[in-house]
Amino acid sequence: MIEDDDETIRRKIEGLTTEHRDLDAAIAALQAATPVDGLQVQRLKKRKLMLRDQITRLQSQLVPDIIA
Repeated sequence: MIEDDDETIRRKIEGLTTEHRDLDAAIAALQAATPVDGLQVQRLKKRKLMLRDQITRLQSQLVPDIIA
């Protein structure tokens, strides 16, 4: 049961990582375009940061709690 949950979390992380990487490419393409759409770039960067936070949260769920 726990392995299934871990696998689900890993798949979510993989999907979010792919989306994060795609946003990187989209931001680079927008910044290369003339004229630069600053508002759109800002929105994509904000979305990218939200994805990074989600990925970090999910990764922390995979780490077992160890009482020191």
